[in-house]
Amino acid sequence: MIPLLILGLLKQNPGSHGYELLTLMEERHYKYIVNFTKGSFYYNLQQLEEKQYIKKVNQSESTRETNNYIITEAGNREFEKLMFKYGSKTDYVNLTFYTALLFGNEYNNNELKKLIELQIEQTKKKIFLLEQSIQHDDTISDYFRKMLENSRSHHLVNVQWFEGLLKDMDNKKKM
Repeated sequence: MIPLLILGLLKQNPGSHGYELLTLMEERHYKYIVNFTKGSFYYNLQQLEEKQYIKKVNQSESTRETNNYIITEAGNREFEKLMFKYGSKTDYVNLTFYTALLFGNEYNNNELKKLIELQIEQTKKKIFLLEQSIQHDDTISDYFRKMLENSRSHHLVNVQWFEGLLKDMDNKKKM
């Protein structure tokens, strides 16, 4: 999915250099959609250039050399292909916590409770960051704002679910 992000950002911001694109991904909180690192970003940028989906253009006005990129015709076709590939796919919603919870009965109850409380804390932080972007970032597109609102809704439901797990644990203790 990183190639789609890079190609899409270059369609929106032709002539950008890699660092600008990476900064946009971080500022727009794309990490909530795609797991990426600085290394994976630059690897994908290099792969797109090698496949001739993007090409370097010389727009450097400073003495410092930067690699500015534009999307090629082949890149536009790849963008269309990736849009269909990812736009037509439906995935399950997964939390890595689900895997740990599979073995909750085999884990120390107090430690499991701490993990659930940690999930609540971390999820509330995500909700706060999402709300900040939704309310205060005027640079994001309407569709991305809707995606962030959807993500916030999922996180709010997760907090309720985590709190329900804690309540169930407390009720079992009382029995």
